[in-house]
Amino acid sequence: MQNFIMRLNRGFLPWLTVFLFAFMLAGCSAIRLGYANGDTVMYWWLNGYIDFTDDQKPWIKADIDQLMGWHRKTQLNDYAQWLTQVQQRIQQRVTPEEVMGDYAATRKRVMLVVDKALPELSKLAMDLKPEQIARLEKKFAANNDAYRKEYLKGDLEDRQLHRFKKVMKQAKYWFGDFDAQQEAQIRAASDARPLDNELWAAERQLRQQELLRILKKIQAEQPSQEAVSAMLRQYVERSFENFSYAENKEFFDNTRTSASNMLAVMANVATPEQRAHAAKRLQGWIDDCHTLAAR
Repeated sequence: MQNFIMRLNRGFLPWLTVFLFAFMLAGCSAIRLGYANGDTVMYWWLNGYIDFTDDQKPWIKADIDQLMGWHRKTQLNDYAQWLTQVQQRIQQRVTPEEVMGDYAATRKRVMLVVDKALPELSKLAMDLKPEQIARLEKKFAANNDAYRKEYLKGDLEDRQLHRFKKVMKQAKYWFGDFDAQQEAQIRAASDARPLDNELWAAERQLRQQELLRILKKIQAEQPSQEAVSAMLRQYVERSFENFSYAENKEFFDNTRTSASNMLAVMANVATPEQRAHAAKRLQGWIDDCHTLAAR
């Protein structure tokens, strides 16, 4: 259920800091493969945004490997314990407040990874070249074009249906197939969420522009590593709360509340068999966490 929370609050996580945690949100079929090769995948992903120089490649690979080792040894058993609690909870009626608690728990665990990675992230930010920042800016622009093509087309009904289909794809992964009556209830809860894809597009661009501003400031002023770490951490915290939260507080608050309500509806319309299906899915995650932690 945690991956729903992260996706439904789309845009609140920065591009660089949650990649490692995302391995745990990919589904059982991807956890072992993705996590076991996490150092390679993370390097490939970051390199696609930045294009590392020959001098950067060795120490970046070493930093990623060290972070992965720390994460495996210190975080995975905690994830397993947390997921066990979720597994037990979904066998009973789920409240929106419990879903919001999962959002808070997700944020807490992401920040643990962020804080551990800050020295390495700061070192990387201080070493970026102008052409690498320019490449990042172009990558953001390409991502924004893809976003506009997917989310800024059609009328309100088209966009609601597109959003609902994404919800149901995840719902069926967790619970299996739903009947027409169940889908109607989930659709009503999905459509009750505020919908403003133009605002989300503007929000993601604000987030990108702020990161680019920080990186250019670091390049121009060459502040201390402590100052860079503080800037990056503040950026992550602001990303959780949304950069335009002050002027769009009602929208973001209603989005989180209604998303939590929808997830509670989804869990509560599930039959005992569907809840057992979800429990089995979670058990796969739990087992993978234990297996990977023991390596």
